[in-house]
Amino acid sequence: MEAKPSAVDVISVCSANGEIRPQRMQLLDEEHQLIRVNIEQVVKCEEVIHVGAEAKIFLCRATVWGQKWLFELKYSIRSHSWCLTRRFH
Repeated sequence: MEAKPSAVDVISVCSANGEIRPQRMQLLDEEHQLIRVNIEQVVKCEEVIHVGAEAKIFLCRATVWGQKWLFELKYSIRSHSWCLTRRFH
């Protein structure tokens, strides 16, 4: 499991009732190459408050270079920023 949080670019969809759902993310790997990931499934979404900051945590599935990824994305509501918090192997 990788546990080093890193900022990522995310394309998301907002529904008419205010729900947000990540669709695609873009990140740099260890060799500084750009990886584009199409999110196939949002397994779970939960709202959390950590040190007074509201956020949404998304547990997502994707296939990257033939490998199945399970990872967590955190959306910080106040700063409108996305972070890849964990990736499970």
